Amino acid sequence: MNRSDISLIALRRILRATELYGRELARAAGLTPVQIRVLQVVAETGKSTPKAIAARMGVSQATITTLIDRLVAKGLVERQRSDTDRRQTNILITPAGRQAIDRAPDPLHDRYVAAFEALPDWEQAMLVAALERVAGLLDAGNLDAAPVLDLGDINKKHLPPT
Repeated sequence: MNRSDISLIALRRILRATELYGRELARAAGLTPVQIRVLQVVAETGKSTPKAIAARMGVSQATITTLIDRLVAKGLVERQRSDTDRRQTNILITPAGRQAIDRAPDPLHDRYVAAFEALPDWEQAMLVAALERVAGLLDAGNLDAAPVLDLGDINKKHLPPT
């Protein structure tokens, strides 16, 4: 087998792992990996702003607004006007949102981050360079993407229905 085939098999395995995790998450918690990540970000302090969530996840505010709309509809977060600045809206996690996080399987990206951070610095740098090069080979180097392992279309300004 030549190296290009081996590299394509490795890419396919990565895609398949994220697909299987997404299905497991949808079955266990009824949420996408990105929705779980938003809940986790809000749960860290109990509340956050859409702007802060978007910055933390590396996506547009429009994307976060759509995500929050879906999470509000599911009763997992709620919007609340800021007491100090009435123009600002805070996003608060509900008890149902905390339960959803607890029900969710171990996040794939958390497992990846833990394993990646355990690698020596030189190996981390090598992997980052190789992955950035692969993204460039696929003309994906400039696509907007959050640091979450998910199969959603990262080109869309909204997320696919859950």
